[in-house]
Amino acid sequence: MAGEKGRGGNSGTRRRPGLTGDRTDDRPVYVIGGGPGGLAVAAALRGRGVRAVILERSDAVGDSWRRHYDRLRLHTTRRLSALPGLAMPRSFGRWVSRDDMVRYLEKYAEFHELEIVTGVEVTRIETAGADWLLHATGGRRMTGRAVVVATGYNHTPRLPDWPGGDAYTGELLHAAEYRSPAPYRDRDVLVVGVGNTGAEIAVDLTEGGAARVRLAVRTPPHIVRRSTAGWPAQRSALLVRRLPTRLVDGLSRIQARLLLPDLSAHGLPRPRKGLYSRVREGAIPVQDAGLIDAVRRGRIEPVAALESFDGDTAVLADGSRITPDTVIAATGYLRALEGMIGHLGVLDARGRPVVHGGRTPKQAPGLYFTGFTNPISGTLRELGRDARRIARALARG
Repeated sequence: MAGEKGRGGNSGTRRRPGLTGDRTDDRPVYVIGGGPGGLAVAAALRGRGVRAVILERSDAVGDSWRRHYDRLRLHTTRRLSALPGLAMPRSFGRWVSRDDMVRYLEKYAEFHELEIVTGVEVTRIETAGADWLLHATGGRRMTGRAVVVATGYNHTPRLPDWPGGDAYTGELLHAAEYRSPAPYRDRDVLVVGVGNTGAEIAVDLTEGGAARVRLAVRTPPHIVRRSTAGWPAQRSALLVRRLPTRLVDGLSRIQARLLLPDLSAHGLPRPRKGLYSRVREGAIPVQDAGLIDAVRRGRIEPVAALESFDGDTAVLADGSRITPDTVIAATGYLRALEGMIGHLGVLDARGRPVVHGGRTPKQAPGLYFTGFTNPISGTLRELGRDARRIARALARG
C-alpha cells in the first residue's frame, strides 16, 4: 500500500501485517489521526495487548503541530502535558516549544512501537455487522472491530463569510497560514479574534517589527497569567474545575482585580460574564504571553469586531473604517466530521461528537472519540485520560 511507513512514520517503508490488498481480516482497532490523541490511544491499547493501527492522512505524525506558528509554546506545563508512558525531557523546559513537541510525538511513536500507516485519509465510516468498515483514499476498504476518531479539535480552518470578503483588495489569511512576523514587517495588520492564537500572533507581530497591529475584539476575553509566583494557571484550573460555577466566577474575579491591570482605558474592558461561566460555553481564558504589556504600551490596539469589507477597507462593528495591509483571521476551526460520520447520528448540533473518552454512542457501539473537547485543565492531559479509558473499554470487549 502506498504511503505505509515503519515505526512512527519515519523509519522507512514496509508493509504492515493485515493491510495486504484493500481489506483487513484480523479485526484491529483503527485509530484515525496521528496526533497526540491518536498516539496516546494506540499506546494505551498496545499496553493492554490490543492491536491498534493508526491511519494518518499526512506523511508524518503530529502534522498539525508541525504547521503551527514558530513562536508557539504550550500553555500547559511539561510535566502535565506528557502522554501516558513517556515523560517529556527536562531539557524541553517548563513551557514546551512547537519543535520540541513534534520531536516528542515522533519519539513517542517510536518508543511505543506504534503501528502507523501514513498517507491514508478516511473518508467514510460505516457499520458492517459487528464490525466497522472504513473507506479511505485510493479506494481502500478496511474492516476493524472498533474505531477511535482522533482527527482533532482544530481540524479545518474556519474563515467567516464576511460581506465583501471576496472583493477585499488587501491580504486576507487564516491564522493557520501564519508562521512568523517576518513577511509583515513595516506593515499595518489587523488580527481578528482574541483567543490564545489571536493574542499570541498579535504579540508576535509587534515584536517582529509590524508597523501597526490592531486586534479586533467581539467579546472581551478573560486573561490569566500563565503562572503567578511559579504557580501555573493549569494547576489552579485542576483545583477548581469541580467547584460550583458561581464560586469559581467570584474567585477569578477577585484574582483578576488583585493581579491584573484594568485595560478598559485601552479598549479591552473586563468581561461581564464570569470566567468559569465562559468556560462552560467553550471560551477558554487567554493566557498572557505579552498581550497585557503590549496593550498598555499601545503597541497592540484593541478595536471593535470586524463586520465586513468594502474594497480595501475593513468595516468594524462600531462603524469605523480602517485600511490594513493584511487581515489575519484567528477565527477558530471546524471539526469537519460530517462527511465521515454525519450519517451515523453521533454528532451534536455544533458538529461535535455526543460522547468522548471511554463511552460510545448508543447507536454506534465500538465507535470512540478523543480530542474534541477544549478543557480548562489542559488538552494534552485530558487526551491521556481519554486514552486510558478507551483502552480499558476495548480491553474488556
